[in-house]
Amino acid sequence: MHLLPAERSGHRVIDSERVCEAIAALGPATDIQARAKTFAILGDPTRLSLLTCISAAGPISVSDLAAATGFNDTTVSQTLRHLRAAEVVTAERDGRVIRYQLADGPVAALLGR
Repeated sequence: MHLLPAERSGHRVIDSERVCEAIAALGPATDIQARAKTFAILGDPTRLSLLTCISAAGPISVSDLAAATGFNDTTVSQTLRHLRAAEVVTAERDGRVIRYQLADGPVAALLGR
């Protein structure tokens, strides 16, 4: 049983059990911030397109992603740099070619991997 935080004691409660379930689902504020960051990554059409292709094709190169999406190599490369910094994708060198794949985590789970 959760107690309503003191700063919310003035709120009218109709079903205290549902309020408790809702409070438990929120968890700490840091959890919500992490989830918001994950959804922000998916909120950009370019990033979502690349992530969808990577999820479907597995390790894939910048050139192949550009061919699949119609984006130019520079756009793909810069977006992948951002996704790599966010630890959403990992890179693996295969000779002169670098292939990208989804990193384990919430984005991979949301994309069905």
